[in-house]
Amino acid sequence: MAVLTTATSLVAQDGSTVDIGMRRELFVDRALLESMEGCELRLKEPRDEGIALQLNSPWEGRFSGYTTVIQDGNRFRMYYRGLPDIGQREVTCVAESVDGKSWYKPVVWQHAAGAHNATNIVLADAGDVTHNFCPFLDQNPATQSTIARYKAIGGSANSGLWAWASADGLRWQPLHDEPVLKLDGWVFDSQNVVFWSREENQYVMYFRRVLDNVRAIARTTSADFIHWSEPVQMAYSDTGSTRPRFQLYTNQTQPYFRAPHIQLATPARFFPGRRAISEDQAASINVDPGYAGDISDAILMSTRGNETYDVTFPSALLRPGIGAENWVSRTNYPALGIVQTGPAEMSWFVNQNYGQPTAHVRRYSFRLDGLACATAGIDGASIVTRPIIMAGQRLELNYATSAAGSIQVELQDESGQPIEGLVLADCHPLIGNEIAASVVWRNGTSTATLAGKPIRIRFVLADAELYSFRFASSEQ
Repeated sequence: MAVLTTATSLVAQDGSTVDIGMRRELFVDRALLESMEGCELRLKEPRDEGIALQLNSPWEGRFSGYTTVIQDGNRFRMYYRGLPDIGQREVTCVAESVDGKSWYKPVVWQHAAGAHNATNIVLADAGDVTHNFCPFLDQNPATQSTIARYKAIGGSANSGLWAWASADGLRWQPLHDEPVLKLDGWVFDSQNVVFWSREENQYVMYFRRVLDNVRAIARTTSADFIHWSEPVQMAYSDTGSTRPRFQLYTNQTQPYFRAPHIQLATPARFFPGRRAISEDQAASINVDPGYAGDISDAILMSTRGNETYDVTFPSALLRPGIGAENWVSRTNYPALGIVQTGPAEMSWFVNQNYGQPTAHVRRYSFRLDGLACATAGIDGASIVTRPIIMAGQRLELNYATSAAGSIQVELQDESGQPIEGLVLADCHPLIGNEIAASVVWRNGTSTATLAGKPIRIRFVLADAELYSFRFASSEQ
């Protein structure tokens, strides 16, 4: 697990006040943290939940990839490229699930594949669009009841990026009669992603644009999904520049579903020419010979709707597993989409065994809000936030302690002075493992009198992990 002990932040540590209202805040960056004593931000390890979907239909195969997972009400959908072999026909396929754990391939009766009429293909014979077709469920309030509830983009440098739309996520039509974005250079040959940003009130696109021969990420925005702003190359906090430290093959950037003001990215980190397996090992797993000489893993980044990725954790979020099959080119590529699959669980999906007959999508799980946490040992530690303005009547934490551990909270005024009745000595220690527990002081839980006023939060942890916090109404 990766640990951060030095300060890196997208937000200048100038003491300025941040209005968080009742939104949930995660420990994936230091944007709200002013000081930490004896405390660490730690990347959590995903739990391997096994194969979610075998990519073994005749029209899918070893080069299937660029997966997107969407939750639409009580149904989950997984979209991905089907490609049996390089140079063959590329198609877009769909799988479905009622719980996000067990997946099946529905027969949609739209596109045949050779002698196979009953397929799960939702898009075919669309040129470069099917190479990296990437759908999303449009959250723009202006389009919720239209035939374009689902939208997507796809394309290459040659074709440009094309916009598509669907009412049901299965039957797709072009949304415009020409590409919506066309650029010169090394662009688009990856999974390019779009979503409606509620916080920014616009569509946001993150896409492949290579900088100085390094695979990197650019961003553009749109009010209508058709006309896009001049793209800006994203910067990275760990390099202080627009050149990432490592090659980033995909970007997989999306608003976190429980805190949409934070856009989480789980890109595939690519190491071309770095070989980990021998020729004999490559032969034993029957990997395509052209895909035995590179390796990749995945990392976690975040952005708060600006032009910089915070790379608080430069180490791998997902390390390749045991076995030669995990150490080949373009495997361990995360899908776009983190979804809730249980009361305390969220799932993340990864394409694995690329270029092999055993190609599949694997499911990994985290606790809710649990990609990273603030943590401390048994001797205790503290965190103090920047000045914030909140709303709501109580403070809610997502946390876990040991039997010997605890978390206590003190609320302070803007200058750092404890607020009477909400001091550390009056806080009942939180002990246990809870997704949503209210902080209780001697006189109760209410923080209502502080709403709209600048305050600081001081967390004191002992043998504990803190995943998120928010101020909430009394009814929630």
